[in-house]
Amino acid sequence: MGKTIFITGASSGIGKACAYRFAEKGNTLIITGRRAEKLNDLAIELQKKTEAEVIVLAFDVRSRVEVANAVNQLADDHKAPDILINNAGLALGLDPINSGNQDEWETMIDTNIKGLLNITKELIPYMIEKKSGHILNIGSIAGREVYMNGNVYCATKAAVDSISKAMRIDFLPYGIKVTQIAPGAVETEFSKVRFGGDDSRAKAVYNGFEPLHPEDVAEVIHYATSLPAHVNINDLLLMPTAQASATIIHRKS
Repeated sequence: MGKTIFITGASSGIGKACAYRFAEKGNTLIITGRRAEKLNDLAIELQKKTEAEVIVLAFDVRSRVEVANAVNQLADDHKAPDILINNAGLALGLDPINSGNQDEWETMIDTNIKGLLNITKELIPYMIEKKSGHILNIGSIAGREVYMNGNVYCATKAAVDSISKAMRIDFLPYGIKVTQIAPGAVETEFSKVRFGGDDSRAKAVYNGFEPLHPEDVAEVIHYATSLPAHVNINDLLLMPTAQASATIIHRKS
């Protein structure tokens, strides 16, 4: 029997790579995000290349109403996913607090923290009823180490770390696993979004070293979900070989 995999932020990057990795025979993928066109294109690609059943839900994780309406569209047997990948998130700006953009702060807080909570709150009653499931929260090295001008983004990922620990405690009686995967530098749309679409500035982030690829993170996520029922990876920090910490990267000249 295949599993039901619910992925937020599936239209690009790590979420999209996870969709491909989990698109195995008999699985049902529920891919979600704000960009309906990209999700529909991904669904077509997956159905051409695999035997996965793919369900598309386009909504904004920041909106409790949209999240509730989307989950209510699902058949009852899809409301309790075997695997929930809370991947939706973003960084905006790289400024000190005194010159930070408060609208950007709110977007990061609403997406990275509230969005994760909104999705989990809607799905967890069904997972508790089933007494099984695995929640994977995508954190970051930024949640472990605050770096210059990272302030609010780092705070949101520190919150993901704390929320993951709290979920693990709260859901323990129900047999629900909780894993946090915290990557270092991953080359996705992350930096392009952070810098407002500035391609040259975004590419400079990854100059001189090989960052993680989305497929690397997806492979680790898949591994974490493939372990026996009595085994759980609580927390995993995943870095490129060239990166020792949030700010120390060996770049080739």
